[in-house]
Amino acid sequence: MAGIGDATVIDIHAHAVLAETMGRAGAYGPEIGFDDDDTPWFRIGDYRLMGVRYVGSPFMDVDLRVQRMDDAGIDFQVLSPNPLTYFHFIPEAEAIAFCQTHNDALAATVARHPNRLAGLAALPIQNPVAAIEELTRSVKELGLWGGYIGTACPLPLDDPAFDKFYDAFVSLDVPLFIHPSPAGIDGPPGDPVLKRFDLDLLVGFAQQETAVLATLIYGGVPHRHPKLDICISHGGGMIAFAAGRLSQAAAKRPWAPQWLKADGAFEEAMAAIWYDTHVHDDRALALLKEVVGGERLVFGTNFAGWDQPEKVHIGPDAATLGANARRLLRQEGR
Repeated sequence: MAGIGDATVIDIHAHAVLAETMGRAGAYGPEIGFDDDDTPWFRIGDYRLMGVRYVGSPFMDVDLRVQRMDDAGIDFQVLSPNPLTYFHFIPEAEAIAFCQTHNDALAATVARHPNRLAGLAALPIQNPVAAIEELTRSVKELGLWGGYIGTACPLPLDDPAFDKFYDAFVSLDVPLFIHPSPAGIDGPPGDPVLKRFDLDLLVGFAQQETAVLATLIYGGVPHRHPKLDICISHGGGMIAFAAGRLSQAAAKRPWAPQWLKADGAFEEAMAAIWYDTHVHDDRALALLKEVVGGERLVFGTNFAGWDQPEKVHIGPDAATLGANARRLLRQEGR
């Protein structure tokens, strides 16, 4: 295959773990190890993820990743940072050092299979100026295709402090991807109710995605930056189910800006966002498509993750989703 231009199935939800980044966030890690019984662990600050084997898996072995892509029928994949290592709440110096090392390593990783892989930059969002500098370096010097941040940041993502950050994406003509992480790794602890049964992953992620989308729209980010392309993971969480209630609030609540009160304005803003299709349920995907349309849906798998299906489901709309991904990634005609 010559590259993304010849690809039908393009997976934009695929995280990588890079050996070169171990210890690059100082005391926050990250660090990989094994207990005496060979149980693997992954440490970030005081948090330990137990039982997930990164070493020798597609997360860290790029040749094995491509082999598994072949097995799954995935033609091209865009690699992104591990959600456990956004490091948006640690001191700026450690975050900047980590992101620089991560992006250098990711660029070298995808360069081993340039016809099958591309990458998205980790960004130190706690310092918007440094985040702009790292995005610019990653795109112009390293050849990465966009930037990647978490849903939880020290400032809300509609804060005017981020306007120049969003302008940089437009100027560089690259997309911004947003994905949640378990609350409390290096930021606020989150809802204690979500600490059982993996609810921080199962419910918390959807909660974060829905909240950040509402924040972006109510806070006017798509309105102020109409040429900015933002892609949200997991179909935007619960956004399709909650769209009517959120739209009603835009029309009725006193804090809603005037431009958002017009009939259909909230729905129009939702349709300006991109969404990946990793939602595990054809009914949920059908509702998302009904609410926001199909023009900004892109295929995603969380490749090799705990919630990737045993057999990757590639539907009859794979070519359409692939064409959408090429538009989002500025790769049309490549």
